[in-house]
Amino acid sequence: MARRPLPRILRNGGAQLARSRELARTAADSATDVLHPLITIMRGLRRLASAGRRRWLDTPKDRRGALLFLVASVVLVVALLPYGPLLAVITLMTAAAWQGRDRVPAGSRGPDESQVKRLRSLYHALVPYFSSAGDPDPLYTHGGAWESAFPAYEFDGTGRITHLLINYPAYYTDGEPESRARIEHLLAAKSGRGREYHFAWDEEGNQLTVRVLAPLPADIAAQRFVTSPGETVLGFTDPTRVRRTLPLTHGEEQRDVPPVVWRTGVRSTESHLLAAGHPGSGISTLLRSVALQALVHGDVVIIDGGGTGEYACLTGRNGVLSVECGLAGALASLQWAAHETERRLIATNRAHQAGDPPPADTRRPLWILLDRPSAFTHLAAADGREDPQSLLQVPLRHGRPVNVTVVVADQLDSMEALTDAVRQHTRARVVLGPATPDQVAAVLGAPPHTTPVEHVPPGRGYARLGTGPVHRLQVPATPNPYDDATGDAHRRAVLDLLPARTTTADAATEARAPGHTRPAPGLLSKAPADEPSADTVPATAGRHTEAAVPAEAAVAESS
Repeated sequence: MARRPLPRILRNGGAQLARSRELARTAADSATDVLHPLITIMRGLRRLASAGRRRWLDTPKDRRGALLFLVASVVLVVALLPYGPLLAVITLMTAAAWQGRDRVPAGSRGPDESQVKRLRSLYHALVPYFSSAGDPDPLYTHGGAWESAFPAYEFDGTGRITHLLINYPAYYTDGEPESRARIEHLLAAKSGRGREYHFAWDEEGNQLTVRVLAPLPADIAAQRFVTSPGETVLGFTDPTRVRRTLPLTHGEEQRDVPPVVWRTGVRSTESHLLAAGHPGSGISTLLRSVALQALVHGDVVIIDGGGTGEYACLTGRNGVLSVECGLAGALASLQWAAHETERRLIATNRAHQAGDPPPADTRRPLWILLDRPSAFTHLAAADGREDPQSLLQVPLRHGRPVNVTVVVADQLDSMEALTDAVRQHTRARVVLGPATPDQVAAVLGAPPHTTPVEHVPPGRGYARLGTGPVHRLQVPATPNPYDDATGDAHRRAVLDLLPARTTTADAATEARAPGHTRPAPGLLSKAPADEPSADTVPATAGRHTEAAVPAEAAVAESS
């Protein structure tokens, strides 16, 4: 049987088909080039129409009538203007051409030789941790390719890594803190020391994101913050986990900085604070900042276990009930604070039973700031007296319903001297100064997600409120204004925030509302008339005030 010959187009028409396809492709490209402006304008019109539709859907129904009236008015005005429709069409075409332009970013160039060398070195350093002998398709192998392990990366001007996305195998124990700490330490060492890195572990997607954090501003001076009553700004942090910002004055410019806001009061779940750090880390700066903010709406009792006069600028000020530096004064002030807490509880309970609102004196916040209580613990043990920390049990346990807040600060090497009541009821925690991850985790209850650096400015550390995340923290500069090493700008900023001085205790008592039973005599420091103002004469140590006793006891002694 003879075979039928194939059609001519199948026998020798390959070249013709290729030429036809090339002509068709050339014609399509030419048409695209010619019609590109029209395509751009049509794309822009479509985007403008979509934006207008979204705007119409986002507008509340009660405002759509006003919006239609505004659009109709604009159309009428344009129609009545000379050459108005022509100008409107030109404007619309221009806006459409701008909106329809190609927005595809230019392809980023690949890493250079030095960057490839750094990425390859980092890949081989991770092989012993992210590889397993039984893995049939290992992602990390000796001599393997780093491209699949590092899908995204960024470098700075010096050639060091600033952002890195790492893929790791699913069998790696990323849920164990020890395993995470090993990888974080390795990445910080290989990517460049002296910088602070943030690590975000995605356990579900088996990815680790490494970012280099910018240093927090350390030169923001103390000032009035835009906060509500019951809110205290501990410091400033990164905008990654804090959505709120505060307007601040930084020199001659204004800036918005994300704060770490600590909420106190009846509805607070972290009503007491514990701060720890090494000497010179900024603990006293934090307490001065908290005291200046607390004096806006409440009263403050300050107990300085260091005895270095760090709080002498607050002595005798309105709202400062006591500034104690000795053991006897500390015991008397804390004893009065415990009695005052009990009195407030009784008054509030009676008001609740009678169906009345709590008395005004129980709603005014009372702050107890205790710096270095471990120093008093040793003195009390040597003198055979009661430990002042034992008097904090009532304010710590029952102070929240009656607006009594306790702030305790001590050094990291003295944390074991703190009582169980202080450890259990201070759910807001702060660690300042250079500290190891283990020390930070021991105080905050969770390790930080960043690598600590060796050299940090005063007031730099970490904060955690309750069971929330660990935030980087920079306390606003609130130095001792009577210290010779304080700059003029920071000294003036603190002095401007200090309340006015109280000349006599009797004057302060008369200024209070009638029926106020909080004891003022013996708590407010008396400033003699012939004594110069403390704003011009530096004080070398905090002045001791008289013993703080309840009002009932004072009346009994006077009778």
